[in-house]
Amino acid sequence: MAKNTISMSNHPDVSSSAMDLMTDILRQAGLRHRVLDLFALTPAQALRFPCDKSIGLHVALQGPVYIHSPGQAAPLALQSGDIAIMARGHDHVVGMQAKLEKRRIATIVDRPTGSVHPLAPVGCPRVISGAYQFWNAPIHPFLAKLPDWFVLRGAELPRLGPVALTVGLVGEEAANAGPGAQTILHGLLDVLFAYLLREIAARHAEAGPGLGKALADAHVKQAIALMHADYARGWTLETLAEAVGLSRTRLAERFRAAMDDTPLSYLRTVRMQAAMRLLSETDKKLDDVAAEVGYHDAFGFSKMFKRTVGVAPKEFRRRDTVDRASPWRLAAS
Repeated sequence: MAKNTISMSNHPDVSSSAMDLMTDILRQAGLRHRVLDLFALTPAQALRFPCDKSIGLHVALQGPVYIHSPGQAAPLALQSGDIAIMARGHDHVVGMQAKLEKRRIATIVDRPTGSVHPLAPVGCPRVISGAYQFWNAPIHPFLAKLPDWFVLRGAELPRLGPVALTVGLVGEEAANAGPGAQTILHGLLDVLFAYLLREIAARHAEAGPGLGKALADAHVKQAIALMHADYARGWTLETLAEAVGLSRTRLAERFRAAMDDTPLSYLRTVRMQAAMRLLSETDKKLDDVAAEVGYHDAFGFSKMFKRTVGVAPKEFRRRDTVDRASPWRLAAS
């Protein structure tokens, strides 16, 4: 190995945890989560989910369950054990009937927080739902390219596979509601959410450029991990290529093939995502935020931030402060 070549094992800023790129992407995007509730559906009422800022997760514990979503020619039909994840945040309605009657729609936020809803008679559909919120629009390409809806059919899942087993545990815990049930359900839905994202990434790898394909290329994965671990560093294509043991041209080619992007463009995305989180969650001055994400001055940072996000950093922070009053916004965890 050349003297200046840096491997994942000896780079001081890259640990085994930093190599979990999916977790880091979600963290930088400002992920918040909440188990919404176990809902027993009846013909008398369907439920509206005002989730324009969230990825929504619905697990049909007992079907049929129908999801009515804008832009869908027909409702999504879920049977027992089916899972639907909504990646394009928007209002949608969940009910037990394929035909929606507007007068029978209730909004879930109108229900008392933490309330326990009486179970419908045996045989009625039940669904447990969760919200995984990115309040400020995700700019990471993996999140931006997720399909509007992604459905895993319970009947097609391996019975002893991790997804089917997790769904089984969710159903058992939701039905029994024993001590610590809420904590357990939070954990199980987080596990299920991670498995679903892993499945989506794998399918993207087969379909074309994206995070799944990048993770399958050891050199590209290493380059991405280095940028995530130290995005404030003044990376150039040359130093990044040297760090992963490729030529500049070869790294650029392989990165483009895997991510449909250039390494330095991807680095800007990671930096802007980190900047949005800092502007939202801290009171740091603009100069400090700029320095923390790799810019030498606030002017250059502000120019790039506005070009990427659409508004200047100060305006972004002002809007974010106003938005905190929204009853639907989840608190930082």
